[in-house]
Amino acid sequence: MKTYIIVGGSKGIGHAITQNLLEHHNVINLSRTKPDLEHVNFTHYSIDILTDNLPDIEQADGLIYCPGSINLKPIGRLDLEDFRSDFEINVIGAVKAIQKYLPIIKKGNKPAMLFFSTVAAKLGMPFHASVAAAKSAVEGLGKSIGAELAPTVRVNAIAPTVTNTELASKLLRNEKMIDNITDRHPLKKFLNPAEVAQMASFLVSDQAASISGQIFEMDCGIVSFKI
Repeated sequence: MKTYIIVGGSKGIGHAITQNLLEHHNVINLSRTKPDLEHVNFTHYSIDILTDNLPDIEQADGLIYCPGSINLKPIGRLDLEDFRSDFEINVIGAVKAIQKYLPIIKKGNKPAMLFFSTVAAKLGMPFHASVAAAKSAVEGLGKSIGAELAPTVRVNAIAPTVTNTELASKLLRNEKMIDNITDRHPLKKFLNPAEVAQMASFLVSDQAASISGQIFEMDCGIVSFKI
């Protein structure tokens, strides 16, 4: 049994990862709201990753940083505060968690870290300038610290396409939008949180012991194929 720190495990993909890991591992969740979840292996701290002091934790074998943003506007309507806000939650929050917990994670059992990017970091998409810039920084951060921490700590990232979460609800708010997004993907689907959670659980597990410094496109074909 391992112990994983999840930042943002109360909703969406983070909540799905928490549920996926709990059966066989301890999960320490850091988020503003406590999820509707009770389990002997579950510990929750109510914190804002950007403004609060992070709790001291004695032992952990991995860090999974889930917070993100979907701030879609034309470049002319994005102000500097939009870019700062997206960078803060996606990058600065991750750096804060890394620096706080790296000393204990380095002492963990085959430790790993996992972060989240977006398909928009690789595929140019209108209205994604701010979030794509922030998530591209996440990819660079992951690769850099993966090299720095090898061979002790493995570091990877997942870059999902649209996922059916509260964060993406504005993109999936009616049947027409759902049909349009489905049709844009060569696999004629988009993601659900459980799919992403399964990939996340694999990447922090010992089964992925030879994988580090990678960005995994969970894209339903939208980045890889033109059909």
